[in-house]
Amino acid sequence: MPLTPEEPQIHESVPGPRTAPTSGRSASTPRPVPGPPRPAAPRPAPPRAVAAVGSGAAGTGRQIGTAGPTAANQPAPAAPVPRQRPATPEAAQIQLIPAPAEGALDAAEETVDLLLDTGRAPGEILVLTTGEQHPWAVHELSFGEASYWAQHDAADDVFYADISAPRATGRPVVIVALNGGSDDTLPRALATALTRAGLLLIVCGDPARINSLLGASA
Repeated sequence: MPLTPEEPQIHESVPGPRTAPTSGRSASTPRPVPGPPRPAAPRPAPPRAVAAVGSGAAGTGRQIGTAGPTAANQPAPAAPVPRQRPATPEAAQIQLIPAPAEGALDAAEETVDLLLDTGRAPGEILVLTTGEQHPWAVHELSFGEASYWAQHDAADDVFYADISAPRATGRPVVIVALNGGSDDTLPRALATALTRAGLLLIVCGDPARINSLLGASA
């Protein structure tokens, strides 16, 4: 049926967003269709490290290569280590155990037991006699000197020897039993015993005689 002038005319259109008509513009302005994304602009490559080679007065002449540590992060040069002087051996301490000549060997045995009870290893103890040999030494020597001195070299037990025996080497603790001997030979023997003692020299005997012998051997 025909429309009257007062009724607005309705046009059919494709569904979509409506745009209100403005003056000087068409009723609908087509929107731009988004295209594929633009490729990102290439980033500049990081500068490669350079190592100076024979730079001249102007600092030129560099070539590309593997960079080592720069001056900023280079470790400080180590300070020179002073050369240590060899330590001089200190003299062993001397202890005196008062005992008569006939009881010096028993005093030495009691000293050995005390040392073992306090944790001293048997192989660290050497007992020297100035008179008669210790009964253990007499017994072991009956099997021959080779077997006797083999036990000394093994150094796994207390060893008993004559103070004048040249093969008796040093041990940390040396015990000397003054059970005989002359005052003419003992000063030198005690001096030798002192050199064999690494840490401690224990002398069992008469105190007055020990002091005179040690003073003569000094």
